[in-house]
Amino acid sequence: MVDRHFSQPDMAELYDYFNFWRCTPQDDFYLDLVMDARSVLDAGCGTGKLQRVARERGHTGRLVGLDPADAMLEVGRRDRDDIEWTLGDLAHGPYDGEAGGPYEDEFDLIVMTGHAFQELTTDDELRKALASVRRALTGDGRFVFETRNPAARGWEAWNPERARTVNGPGGRRATCVHRLESVEGDLVTFTSSYTVEGWAEPGHSRSTLRFLDADTLNGFLAEAGLAVSAQYGYWDRGPLTEASQEIITFARSR
Repeated sequence: MVDRHFSQPDMAELYDYFNFWRCTPQDDFYLDLVMDARSVLDAGCGTGKLQRVARERGHTGRLVGLDPADAMLEVGRRDRDDIEWTLGDLAHGPYDGEAGGPYEDEFDLIVMTGHAFQELTTDDELRKALASVRRALTGDGRFVFETRNPAARGWEAWNPERARTVNGPGGRRATCVHRLESVEGDLVTFTSSYTVEGWAEPGHSRSTLRFLDADTLNGFLAEAGLAVSAQYGYWDRGPLTEASQEIITFARSR
């Protein structure tokens, strides 16, 4: 099920205001990779910010933004019509079936940014998604994604004291507050509340993310026939350590 944050147009419209370009070093990190690839699939692309900027910067190849939330894709469509905005997911491919099911041997680069990988919360979902990644990659293609390092316990910062306020649509003040709900094994559940000037009441969503350690993650990749070629702990390509915030992974077909 798609979180309400992503499925409702009024809340989807807020995404780029809270996650504006270069609000995190990951944006330039992934943009460099996209600009060097001929065909790119951004799985769980959301509003497609990465693909839109790549096209603005002169990328002339194939750019596909794949997401299960049409409200998020609509934000991208309104900005650019020269990107393949596709409603679907890795396991099933485009939901409308026009492409004949999951992708096969089509992409030099597949990325999952913004911690979208952590939305694969069950072993079955993870295995199906990774099998689809391997099938969709060209022979020398790469799969690059990041997941939060559970050792850093980043969820402890998801509390009302860390509220964020930005200038939202029409210059109206918008505030986001996260509240940690539960930590059960490697699954972390939290709620997000959004208030915007002019809204009659706040918007709410509830999300569950999976925090895999590097050994477990690499085991799933190997099982899917994907070999890890590099792993980093942060966007400066520093080494992955126990204290690293991220587990940034480059993988290729075995």
